[in-house]
Amino acid sequence: MGRTIVVANQKGGVGKTTTSINLAAYLAQLGKNTLLIDSDPQGNATSGVGTDKNDVENTTYDLLLNDIDASDAIYETQIKRLYIMPANISLAGAEIELVSMDYRESILRRKIKDIKNIFDYIIIDAPPSLGLLTLNALTAADQVLIPIQCEYYALEGLSQLVKTISLVNSRLNPDLTIEGVVLTMYDNRTNLSEQVAENVRSFFKDRVHKAVIPRNVTLGEAPSHGEPISLYDPRCAGAMAYLALAKEIIEEK
Repeated sequence: MGRTIVVANQKGGVGKTTTSINLAAYLAQLGKNTLLIDSDPQGNATSGVGTDKNDVENTTYDLLLNDIDASDAIYETQIKRLYIMPANISLAGAEIELVSMDYRESILRRKIKDIKNIFDYIIIDAPPSLGLLTLNALTAADQVLIPIQCEYYALEGLSQLVKTISLVNSRLNPDLTIEGVVLTMYDNRTNLSEQVAENVRSFFKDRVHKAVIPRNVTLGEAPSHGEPISLYDPRCAGAMAYLALAKEIIEEK
């Protein structure tokens, strides 16, 4: 049985989707069969691996709300061993439609149960909120990876995320744990980045990954070309950092 990791933080702009894309890509390139599930209506993880989010027959929305199997919503990508379950704006209405459904928080878990043994890793890119889409992702996952940007207010709202994870763990998914925290947008030219890093390490202790993702222009450019950083610029500092993160996660098992 593979590991299912949800990348979650209710704050936007912390590098959540960037982390989901590049972690999944490097896990695949390191020889692991990997599925990236896009659970964000913006569909940025989908386009970030080169898949046209408006030219797919089935998406995460169809998996959650229509009678299809998970295998019907999985597509190959340009990277060997990396697969995508895409999302697009249709997923935005899922929050409302899920409200009236029985066991609405655990639909994703039930739907991907039969494919978990196919993949070594399933990475879920959760939306920047704590609504039903994120609850489904947390309920379906084994672990939570939390990206935290090295900027002012980095820890703001994190107590609510940790509380939500704890509630999901006690009521919906007793096996859910915090896989770790990854520091993103680190700028070694500023004292602020180091201060934030120290605060995060003080709060999360040994759960903070050694790999630190730098503020890197090419990380921001790669999605516009529909490529993970491992294809767009594999020698840049951001690529090296995400490769190191993927290796850390593999070594945990």
